[in-house]
Amino acid sequence: MALLHSEYKDRLAHWQRVLAQDFYRPLGPIRLEGFTTMDHLTPDEAAGGAFRPVEAGTPWGHTWEYMWCRGRVCLPEEARGRTIVMQLELGGEATLFVNGRAFGTRRAGWVTVPHHAVCDNILTRCGQPGDRFDLLFEVYAGHYYPDVGACATGPVLPGTLGDPTVEGRRTRMGASSYGVWNEDAYQLWLDVTTLAQLMDQLPEDSLRAAEIADGLETYTRIVDFEQPPEARDESYRAARAALRPLLECRNGSTAPRMSAIGNAHLDLAWLWPMQETHRKTARTFAAQLRLLDQYPDYRFLQSQPAAYEMCRDHYPELYERIRTAIKAGRWIAEGAMYVEPDTNIPSGESLVRQLVFGKRFYRQELGVDSRMLWLPDTFGYSAALPQLLGQCGVRYLVTQKIFWSYNEGDPFPYHYFTWKGMDGSEVTSFLPTSYTYRTDPAELCGVWRDRVQKRHLEDFLIPFGYGDGGGGPCRDDIEFALREQDLEGAPRVRMENPVDFFEALDKKGGPANTWDGELYFNAHRGTYTTQAAIKKNNRRSEYALHHLELWGALAALRGRPYDAKAAEGLWKTLLLNQFHDILPGSCIARVYKEANAAHAELQRKAGALAAGARRALLEEGEGLTLFNGESFERTEVLTLPEAFAAGAVTPEGEAVPVCGGEAKVRVPALGAVTLLPAELPAAAPAAFAEADGAGAVLRNSRVTVRLDRLGRLLCYTLDGRELTAGRPMNTLRMYKDVPRKFDAWDIDSNYRDQPAEELQGETFAVTRAAGLSASVCWTGRIGRSAVRQTITLRADSPVVEFATTLDWHELHRLLKVEFPVDVRAEEAFHEIQFGYVPRPTHRSRGYDQQRFEVCNHRYTALCDNGRGAAVLNDCKYGVGVEGNSIELTLLRAAASPEMASDQGEQSFRYGFTAWAGSFAEAPVVSQAAAFNDPLLAEPGRLAAFSAFAADAPNVVVDTLKPADDGSGDLVIRLYESKKADTVCRLRTDLPVEALVPCDLMEEPAGAPLDPAAPLRLRPFQVLSLRVKLRRAT
Repeated sequence: MALLHSEYKDRLAHWQRVLAQDFYRPLGPIRLEGFTTMDHLTPDEAAGGAFRPVEAGTPWGHTWEYMWCRGRVCLPEEARGRTIVMQLELGGEATLFVNGRAFGTRRAGWVTVPHHAVCDNILTRCGQPGDRFDLLFEVYAGHYYPDVGACATGPVLPGTLGDPTVEGRRTRMGASSYGVWNEDAYQLWLDVTTLAQLMDQLPEDSLRAAEIADGLETYTRIVDFEQPPEARDESYRAARAALRPLLECRNGSTAPRMSAIGNAHLDLAWLWPMQETHRKTARTFAAQLRLLDQYPDYRFLQSQPAAYEMCRDHYPELYERIRTAIKAGRWIAEGAMYVEPDTNIPSGESLVRQLVFGKRFYRQELGVDSRMLWLPDTFGYSAALPQLLGQCGVRYLVTQKIFWSYNEGDPFPYHYFTWKGMDGSEVTSFLPTSYTYRTDPAELCGVWRDRVQKRHLEDFLIPFGYGDGGGGPCRDDIEFALREQDLEGAPRVRMENPVDFFEALDKKGGPANTWDGELYFNAHRGTYTTQAAIKKNNRRSEYALHHLELWGALAALRGRPYDAKAAEGLWKTLLLNQFHDILPGSCIARVYKEANAAHAELQRKAGALAAGARRALLEEGEGLTLFNGESFERTEVLTLPEAFAAGAVTPEGEAVPVCGGEAKVRVPALGAVTLLPAELPAAAPAAFAEADGAGAVLRNSRVTVRLDRLGRLLCYTLDGRELTAGRPMNTLRMYKDVPRKFDAWDIDSNYRDQPAEELQGETFAVTRAAGLSASVCWTGRIGRSAVRQTITLRADSPVVEFATTLDWHELHRLLKVEFPVDVRAEEAFHEIQFGYVPRPTHRSRGYDQQRFEVCNHRYTALCDNGRGAAVLNDCKYGVGVEGNSIELTLLRAAASPEMASDQGEQSFRYGFTAWAGSFAEAPVVSQAAAFNDPLLAEPGRLAAFSAFAADAPNVVVDTLKPADDGSGDLVIRLYESKKADTVCRLRTDLPVEALVPCDLMEEPAGAPLDPAAPLRLRPFQVLSLRVKLRRAT
């Protein structure tokens, strides 16, 4: 039997509805003037605009357009002593300025409770007649993107899902007013809502629930709405007094504790362009500052230095107020990284720089040593992260995305746990189940009831407030939390810094459970592939910055100034565009137009700086110098200029024969070698392509490959052993790909049940029959898309290269390339940052079934203890391994939030390689690196040199850069790549005096070492060293 009779249950609902209607009593209209613009103006610039009256009902707005509005409120006698608020109907989300200062936001259509758009916009808490408020608003007209719910479209009928609005009339100005906020009504509504929700969470047979029921019935008898305002208000106060004893009942000793922190998850770009995010910082940050002023116990957390920089650059006065609040300990600046990035796709060095740039900003700009990584919305977490966090002093991690288990996968078992990374490093972690919690009793009791970890958990972290598009908490959230500090029957709530929450748990003994390995997210698997251009540009930009630093650092030793400021700006461009919606491909189309343009400019500038640095290393004179940006010696086939047609020789006397314009050249690790024209006997051809009626055969000294006319490998024989497994390799296969949710994000597992159009061949020809390389080219069509592929085999190399161009014109299609190999392996090795992770090739358990699509970097390998094979790539991240078949995902065509993304020409390369022996003996790491990082040529000459190399092939020198402190030291970063405890030494041609172990912040972390000292690296360990150089006397 329900505690409340149905009469009182419905009566209570009526009373709460009418009470909310009495929150706001208008005093007068706000009359506005306005003008529209596409430009991002400052308030001072907008003040000089051509304002004209804008009446309620006026349609306005083109895509991406803003309207600046101004108005004035002068308080009448009726406002005396009252709280005065604005009710704004402007036609869109707005940035508000009052009396020349950033004021906050007109909360947009994403608010779930109507009064949340009003209750925070308080002009004054004690109005006086004649008080004047000058208002200036910047209102966004909006834009269109296809979506029928959950950022998905389902199947799309031709001609549907177009923009339904008329340009120039995207939105409509509403009627805005100012008036009295009835605090008595509002506080009573909060009291009743708190008690009513709490009663619903309690057992019906509890005394506490029965007493609350009595109190709620009493409330409906006390409050009489059908009276003049003064009498109504008096009844509100009387009802609050009657309910007060129920709100003063305290918990016993076993109530769970909840640490609540206000936050506004702010996507730097997503369903809006980044320019809109600039405004969102002002809307959110100013609104939260006013709440901090109003509520002394309130704490607000904001991550992402990139967002702070947006605020600093566009709203400097607001930024200074934030800095003041941070110093007071009320505004919590935490998060460790520069943005909240994707952590699957960025390189290891990119993750390092996210931490370095983030930590440095917090320290230098905000006076905070950030100790917590705050990544609430990132789509999975690399097993490399715990080590990197530990090496820059970050002790804690907060996320929640893992609990988005809407695909029936195995639920993650813990909230509070120790996360152990692939090298054995650990970080203490807490995973709530949302970053946009409410704080009312229904929400908090439900969170505790539904937690997955029932034992060894007494405390819970509650990030609360509107998010994704910013906004943050509103008054309701804080008021509920204050009522629940120690309310009988509800969790105890305390608003505090999450770092304090973790430290308190540390004192209790820390986590009882450990998770070992990556935090794989069993959804959003399409983000490894969607928006192919941004993935390709990301990798190109990472390599461009690698070369800028490498050659810039070496040129600085020759006296060429290193432009650290330019390098920092280019790194920030890369890091910004690794935000967890931009790089994964889940933003609107405009974001990618702008992001890809930013990448192109980054690559142009970085390329020019790196080329200038390489030229500074050269001497004048005849010759062509080849530069190797990888930390292993490379012997590669490349095409030389016409001047070398008869042969080449190095200044050191090594002959380099030429065959048909190609030469096989040996280049030192992280170094260079010069070629001089010479007269030499031509090199004999060492790679061959022979056509026959069924296709062609490619062969060199090690490999024989038979191709059909669709470019499929019918056989691949390495040193006499066949690697194919009864099905052709390099098979392009198209599938229907219509996710039930989150089009750009997801690949549903049932795609394998939906094969689509098959490949149709058109032409096939040998394009280079013999030389130091041999190649064939074929063309065809698959679906609506044209394919052109050149397949190349080079002298003495086991790598078959596939250079592919597609003119892609698909919708809801997924394109993969399959390489079934004759290797038995229960796990595949997928390269990630600073190593690899093993993942299942079978689907035996739920845990295994979830991993049908995963992220790799430059290779995925299958191997037993006798041989192995791998697929290499130069810009692809999505891959699946089904049994013995490596299936690289090439392209998708999602429909939301961009209709038919990735249309047009797409070019990429992938390769197939194999080896004899175990994975520890495989050359795949160096092959994958060379596949992505071609040798670079500059006219001029030098003495051959190698800056650094490790004498163990599994140890990679990943980074060489100038020290950030401008000391003239170098910093090198090594890692162990094969899961093998290794002792190695460094070889160098530089005048090294000492090697000093350091952390990622480049602070010393050990005693100086002799340059020839042995270095021990644990499996997958990352080791940073400051290189002290002998100075010339």
